[in-house]
Amino acid sequence: MPAMTESCSACGKRFEVQFRFQMEECQGGFAFYCSHDCHGRAMRGEVTGGATCSACRTQFRVELVSQVLRIRGALHHACSEECKRQVLAEAEGSRLRLVEGPAPVARTAAPARLAVFNHKGGTGKTTTSVSIAAGIAARGLRVLLVDTDSQGNVGVSLGVKAEKTLYHVLVMGTRPADAAVCVRPNLELLASNETLAAAELYLAGRQNRDRILRDRLAPAFDAYDVVVLDCSPSLSLMNQNALVAADGIVVPVACDFLSLVGVRQVIKTVKNVNALLHHPVQIHGVLPTFYDSRARICRDSLDALKEHFGDRVLPPIRQATRIKEAPAQGKTIFEYAPDSNAAEDYRRIVDLLVDGPERETIRAVGT
Repeated sequence: MPAMTESCSACGKRFEVQFRFQMEECQGGFAFYCSHDCHGRAMRGEVTGGATCSACRTQFRVELVSQVLRIRGALHHACSEECKRQVLAEAEGSRLRLVEGPAPVARTAAPARLAVFNHKGGTGKTTTSVSIAAGIAARGLRVLLVDTDSQGNVGVSLGVKAEKTLYHVLVMGTRPADAAVCVRPNLELLASNETLAAAELYLAGRQNRDRILRDRLAPAFDAYDVVVLDCSPSLSLMNQNALVAADGIVVPVACDFLSLVGVRQVIKTVKNVNALLHHPVQIHGVLPTFYDSRARICRDSLDALKEHFGDRVLPPIRQATRIKEAPAQGKTIFEYAPDSNAAEDYRRIVDLLVDGPERETIRAVGT
């Protein structure tokens, strides 16, 4: 965990957080303790003048170990055996609801939470994420673009270096709105950098570890019209979190043979998320990228995608040098080369996502 300096929630002393016991998750964020003594005082309710019962909300002094409950990493207090049973029952009910999974989302033209995902690198995921997010924002919708890749390429592409990142949201409990930076009108970015690797270690040690990102981003789901998640090219715990946070997926696929092979792994992963993680994420569209109509492999790749995915295949993004030059200038393709073929193609994708036509979505099936 990267070194950080915080104020002790018990005594107010500034100290460097070095151990896990010094950081305690609580409602609304995290509390920090410089020593075991301060941690114990807080657990007993001596810091605030008494603990608050998680069931009846009354203040009381903790006198028994049984009055302090740790459920799935979160701290709870119960002033009586009756309240303790109520806290445990509510926690069990919450667990059962998670197992059952959320109710299906009523879909408009596009999902409100869209992951751009492919295991294979070099398919244009980041360019697609930035272009879709910027294009939707230009249509007047409020958009949050979340970079879940520790390489931090989204921030680089937009010419932004953020002080707070996704690490702070996942590990420190920072509200998404407090960590996000406005990069364009109606478009805010929750950036990432190399500290995200430490965040993934944090996730690995948590219960319900594949749902932490969804829970942390929950306040943003109501604050923004659309949330776009740019995923890394890997089979990682962070990607599992991103897929569970999303209700739809766009899969960029470069028009070459190896990328077509990689789509099989994407389908398998989405199927596992549906079956094993009990989350009904759906493939909303397959987006052919780097398309050159003069190349036979590109035409054959597009035909193969249409044969398998039917109307889930979105219009292809034509290959263009300008689309590779735009990130070096910290600009979107709409800003750098608004009249280019790539800009025209991404506008068409944004129109389809925002306006339709309404299409049946696909639950992952084997190939």
